[in-house]
Amino acid sequence: MRAKIRLYVDQPLGQGQSVPLDKAQAHYLFGVMRQSVGDPVHLFNGRDGEWLAEVAEAGKRGGALSCIEQTRPLQMPRDLWLLFAPIKKARTDFIVEKAVEMGAARIVPVMTEYTNAGRVQVDRLQAHAVEAAEQCGATFVPEVAAATKFDRLLADWDTNRSIMFCDEALAGGTSGLPAALAAPAAILIGPEGGIAERERKRLASMDCAHAIALGPRILRADTAAVAALTLWQQTHGDWS
Repeated sequence: MRAKIRLYVDQPLGQGQSVPLDKAQAHYLFGVMRQSVGDPVHLFNGRDGEWLAEVAEAGKRGGALSCIEQTRPLQMPRDLWLLFAPIKKARTDFIVEKAVEMGAARIVPVMTEYTNAGRVQVDRLQAHAVEAAEQCGATFVPEVAAATKFDRLLADWDTNRSIMFCDEALAGGTSGLPAALAAPAAILIGPEGGIAERERKRLASMDCAHAIALGPRILRADTAAVAALTLWQQTHGDWS
């Protein structure tokens, strides 16, 4: 029995486990998707893999699912973080969604000198990450961290984690990645205005940071995030 619906829940999953539904989940399953008692649903919680469950109780304000069997074990992504300067709302949402699909393990909004976005709503971005995981078949949901200032991020940086700095100043160069960028690693995408010169110098002073080009053209920030994640996954990640 296969289910067309995947749902993220924040409860333990296991053989025979009953999973209660909150009002929003019940509305989605029974009001929007028209599910009823006995219908199958795939569940995951980021810890226990994916489970096939069936609707045990259905109501307008709640309900319950019953776990039947595990369909996939937990599949953890490689230890890759995406660091990005927030941009316009819809495009920031796009970056978070694609980071989940592309296998980032952690997503960190970074406030650089030229970042022109307003307040970062972490709860909303985390909800987008959950939705992306539901859609793409992931069994793990990366954390969207609180926004942090560029200088503070690097001041506390663990130098065992390499930084792949996507530098628009190198557009036109080759896009090969050095072996030093294998996991644990982080990809850094700057803002629409680019990285400030002092920030570029700060990165250049760090042995763990490596500036790379993303092909012959300067990419928009959201495009650059997808391109960089693809390049890293193909070279050092779970696509290789």
